[in-house]
Formats: sequence, structure tokens, C-alpha cells
Amino acid sequence: MNQRKGLVMREIKMEEMAQSIDLLNYVFQMSMSIKKDRRFVSEKSRQFNEGHALGWFDGGQLVSQILSLPFQVNIYGVPYEMGGITAIGTYPEYSKQGLMDQLIKETLIMMRNEGRYISYLFPFSIPYYRKKGWEIMSDIVEFQVKDTQFPQYSSIPGKIRRVGTRDEHLVDVYQRYASITHGAMIRNTIAWNEKFHEDYWEEKFVDTDVQMQAAVYYDENDEPQGYLFYRIMEENFYIDEIVYLQEEARKGLWNFVSAHKSMVYNAYGKTAGNEPVAFLFEDSEIIQKVSPYFMARIVDVEEFLKRYPFDEPDFHIRFAVADRLVEWNNGTYDILSENGNVTVKRVTNFDVMEDITVQMSIQTLTTMLLGYKRPKYLKKIERLKGKSETITILEDLIPVGIPQFIDYF
Repeated sequence: MNQRKGLVMREIKMEEMAQSIDLLNYVFQMSMSIKKDRRFVSEKSRQFNEGHALGWFDGGQLVSQILSLPFQVNIYGVPYEMGGITAIGTYPEYSKQGLMDQLIKETLIMMRNEGRYISYLFPFSIPYYRKKGWEIMSDIVEFQVKDTQFPQYSSIPGKIRRVGTRDEHLVDVYQRYASITHGAMIRNTIAWNEKFHEDYWEEKFVDTDVQMQAAVYYDENDEPQGYLFYRIMEENFYIDEIVYLQEEARKGLWNFVSAHKSMVYNAYGKTAGNEPVAFLFEDSEIIQKVSPYFMARIVDVEEFLKRYPFDEPDFHIRFAVADRLVEWNNGTYDILSENGNVTVKRVTNFDVMEDITVQMSIQTLTTMLLGYKRPKYLKKIERLKGKSETITILEDLIPVGIPQFIDYF
């Protein structure tokens, strides 16, 4: 238990859920209530049980809070335990007191102790979270396709079946997708429940009577190879999620959308930011917008590096890392790989081997190792400091691939 200026930091109890909802309502100007929005509150209650909910209290009043959730993500084929940050908020009259800094630091300590060496979050303010050590790691593309632009592919051997939104084939397809997709969430029960419940609170689906539906594409061997989560309302087709494992499945799913041409005027959707939606259409003059989506932060540099799948079997390099929020990440890391066996150790002899040392912040290290931005570009914009020859070596060490993240929590 921590104390500060008459305030106490501790875990939020389940019976204090109403205060948590009130805080979120005030900070984000929402209008949820325990009685009215039972589905949302029920899901958040489960999350409070499965994660760590911390808050600052003024007497018995919750004034600042944070919730971290246990997830797993695929980093270039290596599963990493990930701590997901959500439900962050502080009443304005308690701001500028460092309350959130302390909550975040305590949460990072918990993640580190649990072996969660990377954290993701959806930012309400990118500059704010950059100051806390997070950096952009993925984009999202939102698109609008007119009915006259719907593709129609011929000679597709498989078929589409509409299924229930909890059908086992949806889970099967997604698990296979996540196993081969860098940056993706390896969904657990928390993540799947978020998918089934959180979508009700998006503005474009204000009418909660419009139920989410699902369709699966099966190849000619009757194996599921792709799916859609979607809704049809106000003569429009809304694609909440599209996942496919092969080009045939992508075409089959878009044929399914095109089959609704007599019912809708537009298809609206969203998917990973590096998905070439427009390029894949015969008529590419669709409306699409790419925006920064999720941010990530390495929680423990040394432990993260020990598991990281570098692309070269033999190398020697050093990372000098600065982290303004947590002291355990500050330092220089000597990384040596011989025949693919990587050893990482902290060193203090800074004047030795300066030629192989690259200096960066924790934010830059995160976005670089996740592949969102490459070393040469980061040096160009003065986010990396090091000799050009060393940066070239670093380019070869980091696998190629931009994270694809389509979840929300």
C-alpha cells in the first residue's frame, strides 16, 4: 500500500466497480451505468478478477485508476507474455500530482514479476503515452467501398457458411492466423470476450439490437480458411473483422459481401494498417484512411532481448537504453550471438567497444524491435545514435515485418 498527500494507492475491490465506471464515464464522457449496461459491466468485472486493477483513493473515493490484463502476442514467431493496459483515468482535480506515473510504474513492476516483458495499449493521447515509454507499433486502415466497386471473383472452389459468433471454426482460423502473424494477439478467453462485447460500444453501432454475425469460408476440402464478423444496418454492410489464411479465402469472403449488393449501398470496414485493401480491388479508388492504432512498451529490456529472434546467427552489438519511468531498463546491454545462441548482459565499461554501441530511448527500442520502423529510418530522424556501419548491421539483425494487430481492449 502506497500513500501520497493524504491519498492511498491499493487494488480496486470488486464492490468498488461502480466507482470505476463513474470515473470512466467522467473522464471519457460516456454514459454507462451498472444497472443499464449489464453486458459491459459484467465483462469489466471479469477483467478485474483476471487482471490487476490499481487505484488511488481519497478516503473511500476512487480518484485515479489503471487496469492491466494478461495476454500473449506473437513477436516474429515467438510467443511473448504481454500486459495489456486499459481503463486508465484520473479525475481532473487530482491531475498533475504524479498519480498516474506511480500507477503505471507499479503496474510495470507487476508485469515484470509475472514475466510479461512487453505491454500494449490503445492510446487516448499518443504524446502522453510516449512520455511514459510507449511507442506506436501498429496502424489500422478504415475503408469504404461502394456497391459499384464490390469485387466479384470467379472460379472460387470453396463456399461460405453463416455461423454463430462463437463457432469453433472462427477460433480455429484465428488461432492459425495468430500463429503466423507478427504482432498479433494470441487470443485467450479475455480477448475473445472483449471481441464479443466491446464492439457494442462503437459509435457506429449505437443500436445494440443490431447483432454481430459471422461467416466462414471453407475450401474445397471443407476446411475453414477465413471468416468475417459483420453487421448489416441502415442499408450498409459493416465488416468488423476479416481474417483469411489464403488468397482464395479473401476472394471468397469478398464474394460474400458482394452477394449483398441488392441490400446495401456501401461496405465499411477496418483491418490491419499494412493490409493493401485498395490495391487488391480492380477499382482501387475506394475511400480508406490509415491511422496509428496501438502502442507498445518493452517492460524489461534484458529479458525481452534474451527471447528475441534475431535474424543473424553470429553478431556482437550493444544497446544503450534510456528509460525515464523505470530505472531497471536504464543501461547498456551487450548482445553476443554465436551460432544462434544469444547471450545478453549489462555492462558498465561504456568507453569500450563504442563502435558497436547504438544509443536510443525505450520508445525507439520498442518500435525498432517490433519492426514498425527500421533502424536506418530511425537514425535518419535522429532517434538512434550510432555509427552508420553498426546501423547497417542492425538492419540485418531485425526481422522484416510490420506488426498486425486487429484486437482492442
